[in-house]
Amino acid sequence: MKMIKMQNIVILGAGSIGTALGNSLAVRNDLKVTLLSVENEVVDSIATTHFNQKYFPNIRLIPALMATTDPAVLKQANIVFIAIPSVAVVKYIQEIKPLLPENAILINLAKGFGCQDKIISQCLKGIVVNPVCALKGPSFAREIINNSPTAFTLASTEEGLCRDLEPVFDNTNIFVDTSLDLLGVEIISILKNIYAILIGIVDAHFNSPNLRFMMFTRAFNEMRNILVHFGGQEETLLHYCGIGDFGLTALNDLSRNRTLGLLIGKGFFNEGIPNKVVLEGRIAMSIILKKLIESNMPETGYHMMLQLDKVFAGDTDIAEFVNKLINERY
Repeated sequence: MKMIKMQNIVILGAGSIGTALGNSLAVRNDLKVTLLSVENEVVDSIATTHFNQKYFPNIRLIPALMATTDPAVLKQANIVFIAIPSVAVVKYIQEIKPLLPENAILINLAKGFGCQDKIISQCLKGIVVNPVCALKGPSFAREIINNSPTAFTLASTEEGLCRDLEPVFDNTNIFVDTSLDLLGVEIISILKNIYAILIGIVDAHFNSPNLRFMMFTRAFNEMRNILVHFGGQEETLLHYCGIGDFGLTALNDLSRNRTLGLLIGKGFFNEGIPNKVVLEGRIAMSIILKKLIESNMPETGYHMMLQLDKVFAGDTDIAEFVNKLINERY
């Protein structure tokens, strides 16, 4: 594959992760980085003050980072990072498809399912001719925008594409490893959020380091079972997107999913938790459970997830849930 000259980068979404990533890449004077957003007030704020007042009101952005609401910016794009909510990705890409150059590379950061319960990269490959990659890893946006060294796994089914994309992160605070297991990287990014909720529940009930890492190890092994069952590669768990991202999401209190687990574990399942957060976790888990049942995977391979599903359904209380995780042999 010929070396790709990467000059024009468009990031779909000017939320936390899109802004943080754009700010990191904009340090390079050989890259033109533009945030494409539907939020007029965010674009106006960045364009006029170099602050994203909605998401990072106290962080001055690099002046070279641009923002617009005009999708026409995509016509000159070499790379398009997708940093919008997973539920919106497929519909939005369908809308902007006529503006995308055929050789523009799409890099998905969204974590979740897209069309017909398929992972997002599978959906994208069904609607565009563009090369599709994924970028997933242990990455709080707040840390990125504060210039903390941050790691991602860059995944593509084409080895040459990964090799050509790596230089775009040179001389930034973003570090990447690469994987040809695009399917596996996408699956792990969904699973780690589910099991982070589970770890949070256990931690809220028993604040015990011994128990925490007992559950962490069991959960990681169950993630491996499901990953391999769906056709992912076991070694993908050893990349940044695997144990790194799971560890960050399950064990750090800045994690939204861990916090959700802590709230549930403390008995606040029906109050103080945004419905959207609960709904996203339940939808992802419901889709995965449906797929596991339809593919006849033995329940012993996803025992912990089944128990978590009972919590969401209200079929078990937290004490019983934790007791089953600790004492049942499977």
